[in-house]
Amino acid sequence: MIVPSGIYGIVDRASSPDALRLLGAMLAGGVRVIQYRAKDGVARDLVRAMHVRTNAVGALLVVNDDLEAAMDADGWHAGQEDLIGLDLVAVRARLGERVLGVSCGVPAEAMAAARAGADYVGTGPFASTTSKLDAGMPIGEAGLRAVVAAVAIPVVAIGGIGPDQLGAVRASGARMAAVISALAASPDPEAAARALVQRWAELG
Repeated sequence: MIVPSGIYGIVDRASSPDALRLLGAMLAGGVRVIQYRAKDGVARDLVRAMHVRTNAVGALLVVNDDLEAAMDADGWHAGQEDLIGLDLVAVRARLGERVLGVSCGVPAEAMAAARAGADYVGTGPFASTTSKLDAGMPIGEAGLRAVVAAVAIPVVAIGGIGPDQLGAVRASGARMAAVISALAASPDPEAAARALVQRWAELG
């Protein structure tokens, strides 16, 4: 499955209790890659409902952490902690045509993920963020460029990204910019999504 470029929207249940409403706003605004994240447990029926909506407009739905729930979507996104004790090559085979994404903080992790068959890697935090308390220190454009240079697969920048950061993310060579708070905290997430999608296109 081909991973598109552009804005990668994250629906996080911790900051977005009405996941379907935020999802609908992102899709209406033109976002075509969505990750669903629920650290306190993923509801499979909600994932299925989300997948119906993303599938209807040709968007991808990726589930964070929960591999079993990801089987009801278009892919799985794993953190380094999720990979402990797993054979990533075997996971890649099980996912079949689904997308596999892996969070990587440094080039070595990204290279290992690419060798195991990951379709993309998420790298960050690009800037300071309050959306993930254990995200670590920002890596900035230089850190992002280092990961981009290390792998041939798409890199998704994540962490503290809003309209003002898109220029630096785009300049780094990253294929996508993951956005959480700039959408979830907006009084009009559809308009915010549309503005981000348009800005990304302008930078291309």
